[in-house]
Amino acid sequence: MQDSPAVETLTPEQAAQELAQLAARLSEANSAYHTEDAPKISDAEYDALKRRNAAIEARFPDLKRADSPSEQVGAAPAEGFGKIRHEVAMLSLGNAFTDEEVEEFVQRVRKYLNLRPSDALAFTAEPKIDGLSLALRYESGLLVQAATRGDGATGENVTANARTIADIPQAIEGAPEVLEVRGEVYMSHADFEALNKAQAEQAAASGKEPKLFANPRNAAAGSLRQLDPEITRARPLKFFAYAWGALSEPLAETQMGAIQRLAALGFVTNPLTRRCDTAQDLIDHYRQIEAQRATLGYDIDGVVYKVDDLEMQRRLGFRATTPRWATAHKFPAELAWTRLEEIDIQVGRTGALSPVARLAPVTVGGVVVSNATLHNEDYIAGRGASGEVIREGKDFRIGDWVQVYRAGDVIPKLADVDLSKRPPEAVPFVFPEVCPECGSPAVREEGDAVRRCTGGVICPAQAVEQLKHFVSRKAFDIEGLGAKQVEQFHADGWIREPADVFDLKAKYGSGLQQLKNREGWGQKSAENLFDAIDEKRRIALARMIFALGIRHVGEVAGRDLALHYGSWPALTEALDTARPAALAHRKADEAEIAERASAADEGRRARISEARSAVVADSAVPPEAAQAWADLIGTDGIGPTLALSLSDALANPEERAAFDRLTAHLTIEAPEAPAADSPVAGKTIVFTGTLEKMTRAEAKARAESLGAKVAGSVSAKTDLLVAGPGAGSKAKKAADLGVETIDEDAWLALIEGL
Repeated sequence: MQDSPAVETLTPEQAAQELAQLAARLSEANSAYHTEDAPKISDAEYDALKRRNAAIEARFPDLKRADSPSEQVGAAPAEGFGKIRHEVAMLSLGNAFTDEEVEEFVQRVRKYLNLRPSDALAFTAEPKIDGLSLALRYESGLLVQAATRGDGATGENVTANARTIADIPQAIEGAPEVLEVRGEVYMSHADFEALNKAQAEQAAASGKEPKLFANPRNAAAGSLRQLDPEITRARPLKFFAYAWGALSEPLAETQMGAIQRLAALGFVTNPLTRRCDTAQDLIDHYRQIEAQRATLGYDIDGVVYKVDDLEMQRRLGFRATTPRWATAHKFPAELAWTRLEEIDIQVGRTGALSPVARLAPVTVGGVVVSNATLHNEDYIAGRGASGEVIREGKDFRIGDWVQVYRAGDVIPKLADVDLSKRPPEAVPFVFPEVCPECGSPAVREEGDAVRRCTGGVICPAQAVEQLKHFVSRKAFDIEGLGAKQVEQFHADGWIREPADVFDLKAKYGSGLQQLKNREGWGQKSAENLFDAIDEKRRIALARMIFALGIRHVGEVAGRDLALHYGSWPALTEALDTARPAALAHRKADEAEIAERASAADEGRRARISEARSAVVADSAVPPEAAQAWADLIGTDGIGPTLALSLSDALANPEERAAFDRLTAHLTIEAPEAPAADSPVAGKTIVFTGTLEKMTRAEAKARAESLGAKVAGSVSAKTDLLVAGPGAGSKAKKAADLGVETIDEDAWLALIEGL
């Protein structure tokens, strides 16, 4: 939305708060969509959330969370189905929402491939089906398994159900020995209406309340994921093939050729798929498909563009969860008006007070919306992040008639208010200055858009959220101890901090009666919980670091820290040593540095970094502290913001004591040694100057795929400098430090054949 604070204007505190909100909302959306087949938000809304998240992470890479939505695809497979590990990961797609973004996508591809303006670059464009992704594996021409996307790495085994779908061949001729066909299971509008009608008639005949599907996508997903295949057989499901996974031999040399090959093998492919030569061709075909959208007879939510040449696709490769060679051009979302019934204040894990709008339920684009974010107190009052007037200064008041917008930056959110319908009794909303959970002062620091509870560990909202994070799937992942159980145990005083989880059996398990007599628990479930807790007494260092819930320390940072330090004692010793340098760093003139950092060019950033280092150096920091600090912030993926947060947490006596009580229960496993099967594995490499035979992005991706670390600056820890023309100061520094330096040709020779 145009009223959202621009990413460029966010402070680190604002960005961290918003990333936390986005992570929670997207996690809930993933579970609702992929596991429960009951989405609470639309695809457009979901995509907009991820888009905002990615933009904030790009500007504040140090703030990237462990549970970052950028690192996630789908949701974990549901219980009740066997699990299938995808041989080739099923990734999601990046998104474009405007013609300009489509043109930017094409230019990014050209730049990455180092193409000249005269070089040909073709794409395919096809409708994006709103259904459920499915992977079909054929061996010797026979269908042997079918799996849902799941979390992208592991899906549900729905082979028996897939065999009941008429569009899916049981056997094919002339195919590669191994062929994994990917596509979308969907339900037509007519079949959806007929199914809901039959459900209603059946319910009426039995005197029960009808269970109707909200939309065709829900119906298709719910039908495919039935434990009884005969129920699936009775549902009118269809399948479009549009991609492939594991192959024993290529289908073709181009995307279009591969789609035609799939059609020749007997799969249904979409007739609106076209080959396009320019960005304008893509946009024109998008317009044609959009014009036909209402008459297609099935749901689509955009158009997917893919680079046609498969060798170019291979060169372009992948980001963490999306391919560089494809994007989805999404259709715009919708608006709706409803009543603002209440404004609630929620307290998050970091103490942030977040206002939430409670709305009279309204259907927007097929999804019922009853809640929306209000960001912060300024947004409610009609002010932007920098104090500027937004919405013409109109504030939001309880009782107002408000507009809900389902696409944009952070959504669903309130976009506007109709003052002509404002009730006479409506009064300006007064944002609380005390925490609604613990009564502690809620303080808003200068320059921060967020008000935070100062209660810390005494605030039950923060404690509960910390514990929920601790037992979450990517942290300790304790079977049977989810958010609901954490809330219950905390309310009863059983667990106040993570270490209490591992004391549960000792305190309450000896007499199993206390747990098994609680609502929802029996002797077997109580025993299972204690067993599950015991299984987690051995934990990987990276998971343990992430599970602590230290602000800014996400899953990726936890892994980076684990790889760098190798053990928990080594990490804590390094941080204790670096503490004086951390304090000096905090004393640096942040306001001046932030102002000077307003420009985006890399040269300015480098000079700002040097200025910051100079401030720290002038603070009479002991040499061992300066060295430990430099080593910490020089760790791949770790920057000053994250390092300060980590240092503060370990320097806080109460938090440090809680960490010590926890680690006393654990056997912490060191990370696996990095791969050593390439000449650059484990080495730190810096690229500088102009690379002439591959782009910098391609070189970086190639080095990382071979097990190397790529750094942005030369230091004593640099193993190799790859220098092209115009290498400049980095080459001089490498020479001064005795770092080996090679040119691009030598680099290519070094990795040739790998």
